[in-house]
Amino acid sequence: MAETGSDRQVPGQARDQLRAADGDRALVAERLRNALDEGRLTLTEYDERVRTAYASVTYADLNALLSDLPTAGGVLELRPTAHAPAPQTKTPPPAPARRPAGRKRRIPMALMVLWTVWGSLVAVNIAVWLIVSVMTGHLLYPWPVWVAGPAGAALLAVTIGVQAIRDSGEHRD
Repeated sequence: MAETGSDRQVPGQARDQLRAADGDRALVAERLRNALDEGRLTLTEYDERVRTAYASVTYADLNALLSDLPTAGGVLELRPTAHAPAPQTKTPPPAPARRPAGRKRRIPMALMVLWTVWGSLVAVNIAVWLIVSVMTGHLLYPWPVWVAGPAGAALLAVTIGVQAIRDSGEHRD
């Protein structure tokens, strides 16, 4: 029978009534996920057992969830340790590089996205206008100004307004 942790000098039945730690619950949840991946549990069984694992109080509660799941060395049984180790988790990805504290982004990301979309649409309209003008052999009425002008003016007004609010100190990142 495989076990985790080291045995304390506690009789088996009393040992099962000791309170489990969060790390023990996480270990059981991980073993249940492995059993799901191996096809030993259905998704419904997995969901029920994980819910029960995180609500479990004692080692007996946790061991009951694993009693019918084999491992390479037999059935996994949790046993309390003198000093329960913290659960091993994957190292989180490095945090994205932050700007120096004194330097703010001049334009908020949402406005940068809107300007990019506006620029793309204007570029496509100008390209279509140029292609049609070249194909017909004469310069057509510059209709892309009606696509670029009103939307660009509205976006410019919003950008100026946002910058004014930021510069006045009413809005902080």
